[in-house]
Amino acid sequence: MSFNDVFKKSFLNNISMADMSVQQVLVVFGITLLLSLYIFFIYRIFSRKNFYNKSFNVALAATTMITAAVIITIQSSIVVSLGMVGALSIVRFRTAVKDPLDLVFMFWSLAVGIICGVGLFDIAGILSITVTVMIFVLDRLPVAQSPMILMIQGVYCDLEDDICQIVSEYTKFYKVKSRNITPDRTSIVIELRIKDGGSLVQKISGIEGVAYVSIIDHDGEVTF
Repeated sequence: MSFNDVFKKSFLNNISMADMSVQQVLVVFGITLLLSLYIFFIYRIFSRKNFYNKSFNVALAATTMITAAVIITIQSSIVVSLGMVGALSIVRFRTAVKDPLDLVFMFWSLAVGIICGVGLFDIAGILSITVTVMIFVLDRLPVAQSPMILMIQGVYCDLEDDICQIVSEYTKFYKVKSRNITPDRTSIVIELRIKDGGSLVQKISGIEGVAYVSIIDHDGEVTF
């Protein structure tokens, strides 16, 4: 018997020794289910201020369970593992992830499923607690004040100087983003950083010729 034959036989025997009893499988699924429900509730809590997608959240919990089952199956036989790798390689996911943080939860659920599938439950628990603390701490770190958008429409064409003078009394950080001036109407959009937007809107609305004033809170990306 050659060295290659000995190596292949030993490798196949080691893989086949990974057979698990029904009780062990139930324990793995039980612990994985608890951790998947934990991820489910953490995503639900964290997504309260954003657009909550229940279908995606359910998919996270289900992905954890399915991944654990796949890892258990792969450990049972080298032949099954190769066949499963070939089957999964033809799967293509085309669902767009709108929030980059959803990718974190997706990889978190996959990682927990893989770790629980090999029986390292303590690592899965420590990982879940660490990721939870990191997400909530980093989310509450102060960032730069997001700009606001001030939109004004007036019936006169020479309102910009008066508007900018009032805006400069409330903040020094403003920029006229667009202006549309016609002989009988003016439309101005200003980006600014201000805390008391209500007082500014009331004062600008008191200018003669101003027909419409609106201030919108910008909830997207900010520049430092």
